[in-house]
Amino acid sequence: MGPYLIVGLVAAAIAFAITPAVLWAVVKLGAIDQPHDRKVHVRPTPTLGGTAIFVAVMGAGGLASIMPVFDDVFTSFQPLGIAAASVVIYLLGALDDVKDLPVPVKVAGQVFAAGLLFLSGVKMQYLLTPSNSYISLSDDVSVLVTVIWLVVMINAVNLADGLDGLAAGIVAIAGAAFFVYIYRLTQTGALGPGPVAPGVAIIVVGASLGFLRHNFYPARIFMGDSGAMLLGLLLGAATVSGVSAAPSEPTANFLGVYIPLLIPLSVLAIPILDALLAVTRRARRRQSIFVADKEHLHHRLMDLGHGHRQAVIVMYVWSALAAGSGLAFTFLQRSDLIFAMPVAVGALVVYTLFPVLTKAISDRLAP
Repeated sequence: MGPYLIVGLVAAAIAFAITPAVLWAVVKLGAIDQPHDRKVHVRPTPTLGGTAIFVAVMGAGGLASIMPVFDDVFTSFQPLGIAAASVVIYLLGALDDVKDLPVPVKVAGQVFAAGLLFLSGVKMQYLLTPSNSYISLSDDVSVLVTVIWLVVMINAVNLADGLDGLAAGIVAIAGAAFFVYIYRLTQTGALGPGPVAPGVAIIVVGASLGFLRHNFYPARIFMGDSGAMLLGLLLGAATVSGVSAAPSEPTANFLGVYIPLLIPLSVLAIPILDALLAVTRRARRRQSIFVADKEHLHHRLMDLGHGHRQAVIVMYVWSALAAGSGLAFTFLQRSDLIFAMPVAVGALVVYTLFPVLTKAISDRLAP
């Protein structure tokens, strides 16, 4: 695990060290996110922080490419495809941070970046059925499954970027849990020679944590779409790469194969659910589904009485529970979880509703 940790630490160090320089350049450029009645922040804040994340990803990837221990990883076209797609999605996000691109243009760019990953070999090649038999996907089907998954991941992370530090934190949690699981598969040889997934996952974790130091409330800089879409693309690429190697696992089972997808998906389930609720809410009001509002889950947490920082921490804790549950079902006996899981969920529900509960108790005790 040592080489992976070195690469992750380098990604974190680069993101942490370069963000102040990016902040200075962004201020000079004038890329400032102004307060709005449908936004949470109350003061103008520089955006384009994804530039620091992008440099960290490329720097850590460059380091990995010259480390002999990763020679097998760079014999395939996957790392090159991931790098090329990262450049595309970063530039697309940076343009959107500055120019506010139309939604169709953004989606087209996301599909193009996902297509680059597919062409490099990062693609869904097999589907495991509940009867533990594999279905080989033709390229016509594989490209649809792969691109849809990647676009969903890109936009799920983008949707999570609603509070200071929220997206960076939950991506770090999802990436760390995924890395632990996928590294274990790597050690058993289940992913075959030169797996790309664990390296991409640990770079995502490092870049997210390094940037988070400057992005946690009160944020000095926002990652913007340039950072959120990049992290979503990389997390999606890691999961696809991990699943595509599944047939090399001789004792594969249905749950075991799809854990690589379920771990980050469970963490990102909150922003995905939030998006579905937003679409439903706006459709009922006969509004465009792209109209912004202040009724997202993180807004509702603040309405419950949580401060900005506390609302983010609540989302972190729920994300950690989701990620931890995926790992627990993999590494622990299910009998060990019968009592632990309900207790953990109950405690988090109380923590989430704590401001409401304390107010209700205070009102009841008041003379």
